[in-house]
Amino acid sequence: MRRYRKTHKHENSLKERWLITYADMITVLLIFFIVMYALSKVDVDKFKVLTQSMSAAFGASGSIMENPGPSIVPDVAPDEIQRQLEEQVRLEEIRAKLETFVEETGLEGRITVTTEERGIVISFQDEVLFALGSAELMPEAREIIHNVAKVLSSSKNYIRIEGHTDDLPIRTSRYPSNWELSAARATGVVQELIKIPGFPPHRLSAVAYGEYRPRVPNTSEESRQQNRRVDLVILRDEFIIAEPNAFIPTETGIVEPSYVH
Repeated sequence: MRRYRKTHKHENSLKERWLITYADMITVLLIFFIVMYALSKVDVDKFKVLTQSMSAAFGASGSIMENPGPSIVPDVAPDEIQRQLEEQVRLEEIRAKLETFVEETGLEGRITVTTEERGIVISFQDEVLFALGSAELMPEAREIIHNVAKVLSSSKNYIRIEGHTDDLPIRTSRYPSNWELSAARATGVVQELIKIPGFPPHRLSAVAYGEYRPRVPNTSEESRQQNRRVDLVILRDEFIIAEPNAFIPTETGIVEPSYVH
């Protein structure tokens, strides 16, 4: 009987071992989903602490893993995932600084900062920068652009300046149509940016959309006000392939492609 009880108990323990494996798997899945949820709501400071902690834990220097294995995401290298995460942190830092600037200057509603798939978009209503039907920057507009440029100077991303108008036609000797007006406004902002010492002109581009990229339907004066705008877009690195390739001199005199950071 003793031998039977001992054997029976041993068999029961063997049958229940799968519970340990199952519990481990559930625990790992729970941790995975918690991390994914946390990354979906990026807190810059907490993310930095997480990265530094993981780097220390894995003995890495400057990256989460020094010799990463194959990626769990198909066709995406671990180094590329690391680069994307670091870029996301940089963009979130820039967005936070821009939002602080907008709040401190009381320009909420007239300047908006949003995150899109292509990057961070800073949208200026035309009244912040220009008089109605004009592409001449107002004096206070120059100060605003210079303050925004202080934040953007820390970024190595390309910056696209986009000019937009409403659907009301314009026909003057200087601006025959909304195309010319939106183009002049975009290039006016570019010209102001490149006046700032050290601001890299090769990372800038200007685009004119005229009335054909409205934010909302042009059904009232309020909606037209929203559509008359200039957008500064801090492009994510993956979108620079849409920019023409070029070679530029570096500080050391070496010429390299402009898309290399």
